[in-house]
Amino acid sequence: MTAKANDTVKVHYKGTLTNGEVFDSSEGKEPLVFTLGAGQIIPGFEKGIIGMQVEESKTINIPSAEAYGAPKEELKQEVPKAQLPPEIQPEVGLRLMSQGPDGQQVPLVVTEVKEETITVDANHPLAGKDLIFDVTLVGIN
Repeated sequence: MTAKANDTVKVHYKGTLTNGEVFDSSEGKEPLVFTLGAGQIIPGFEKGIIGMQVEESKTINIPSAEAYGAPKEELKQEVPKAQLPPEIQPEVGLRLMSQGPDGQQVPLVVTEVKEETITVDANHPLAGKDLIFDVTLVGIN
């Protein structure tokens, strides 16, 4: 049986950056389950699974354009420190949560700290990065 559009598949994976740093893995967890063609995962990962057979393993190289895309400048914003809760001491790399106008939670990362303001970035942490996935297809429904 070969994976094709609209199949629900189960995969084990390890995701690395081009420098070898592991950013995610299903090791020790249940396999990732998703439906091919439903837009539930990044396009390059989906394309790499199509055509695989159960128990097949392979490496999928995904350029940033088929992963999380390029970082968008409009997702970076300078915010007055006064808007932060008093218990938060901002530093570069600090992860924060904000609420969008629709009530949706938006993860942010502090990228710069100045005397009166901080710069936060709402881009996905993997935006602009090429990704490598070692995958094994473990099931097709």
